[in-house]
Amino acid sequence: MTLRVTGGEVRGRRLLAPRGIRPSEGLVREAIFNMVASVVADAAVLDLFAGSGALGIEALSRGAAQAVFVDRSEQAFATVKRNLESAGLGDRGRVFRADAARWLGAHPAEVGAATLALLDPPYADTAALAAALHELDARLASAATVVVEHDARHRLPELSRLAPDRTRRYGGSSVTILRIP
Repeated sequence: MTLRVTGGEVRGRRLLAPRGIRPSEGLVREAIFNMVASVVADAAVLDLFAGSGALGIEALSRGAAQAVFVDRSEQAFATVKRNLESAGLGDRGRVFRADAARWLGAHPAEVGAATLALLDPPYADTAALAAALHELDARLASAATVVVEHDARHRLPELSRLAPDRTRRYGGSSVTILRIP
């Protein structure tokens, strides 16, 4: 699969994808960034379950100020670092090899400063997604936007602060935008 940045300053840039991941399709990434276009400029981004880093790199390409990439896989960690450097965005991104929920719990100041969180976990790992969403729910500032790409058959957990703003379906995938009302 060819993975390319779909918009912004490094549009068309090819990205590497680690083996065994399901990166967001270009059409879905474009749809995501059309839905959140108003919050991307100067955003502080969290790309959780980063995989290739395509979502966070897309945000940086479209004007986000900085991005933090978190993935527990060593291969994903190395791939995101390579993709950031090859796109010329290495100075605006930091990469951590960690479990998403644990990282969120250990970095409350960074989570509180984030204005856009992007989550594209392995579809089968609903427990990891739920744990990360609960951490975000507890720690994000009220102006933050959360984007979750998930299996269309899977319902997101009930959260105390974050509420679904809209959901769009793309084949077997859904994209849900969450905000604090």
